[in-house]
Amino acid sequence: MNATKSVTRRPALLYWLMGAPAVMSLQWVPATFFVPGDATATAARITNSVLAYRFGIVFDLLCNVFFLLLAWALYDVFKSVDRKLARLLVLFVTVSVAIAFATEITQVAPLVLLGSASYLSAFTKPQLEALAMVFVRLRSAGLAIDAFFWGLWLLPFGLLVIKSGFLPKILGYCLIAGCVGYVTYSLVYILLPTYLSIVARAVLPLYAIGEVPIILWLTIKGVRVPPPEPQPSA
Repeated sequence: MNATKSVTRRPALLYWLMGAPAVMSLQWVPATFFVPGDATATAARITNSVLAYRFGIVFDLLCNVFFLLLAWALYDVFKSVDRKLARLLVLFVTVSVAIAFATEITQVAPLVLLGSASYLSAFTKPQLEALAMVFVRLRSAGLAIDAFFWGLWLLPFGLLVIKSGFLPKILGYCLIAGCVGYVTYSLVYILLPTYLSIVARAVLPLYAIGEVPIILWLTIKGVRVPPPEPQPSA
C-alpha cells in the first residue's frame, strides 16, 4: 500500500506559515501597542508607530490565508478517510476565517479615529482616544468569539486522525483536548467573564497539548496521502 502513496509535508509547511504571523498578530501587537485601561497611552503607541501597527494587520491577514490553505491541504489528506468529516473541518475553518476578516475592521478603526481627517474635528482628542480604545476591546472580543471555531475545527481533525490508521491515535485525542480548551475559553469569555483569567490559565496546557504534537509529527514524519482518484473517462 505504501508504494502507491506519497509522503507530503505540505500541511506542516502551511501550519508553520500560519503560525509565524499568528504569533506576531496575537502576541506582538497587543504587547507592543495596547496598554490596558489607558486609552491615551494606547493611542500614543499606535500613532508613534503607525507602519508597525499596519504590519500587524497584514500579519493577521496572512495568518488566515494560510489557515484556509491548511484546511484545504488537510482535506486532501483525509478525504479518503471520511469525506464528511473532512468537509466539516474545512467548513469550521472557513467560518473562523470569515470572523477573523470581519474583526480586522476593528483593528483598522483606530487608524481612522487617530488620523488627521478634517471631519474628526467634531470630536475632542480624549474622545477619539476613547473610541479607539473601544475598538481595541472589540478586537479582543472578536478574537474570543473566533476562538470558539479555533476549537471546533480541531474536533473533526482529531476524529479524522483517530480514524485514519496512518497517524497515531494519540495525536487525535490531543487535538480533541485542544478543542475543549479553545471552546471553554470562548464560552467563559461570553458567559462568565469575571472568571476568564482563571480559566485562561487552566486551559493553557490544552492549547499546547492540542496542536504541538501533530505539528511536530507532520514536520518530522510527514503523512502518506493516497494517489489521486482516477477520473472517469469521457
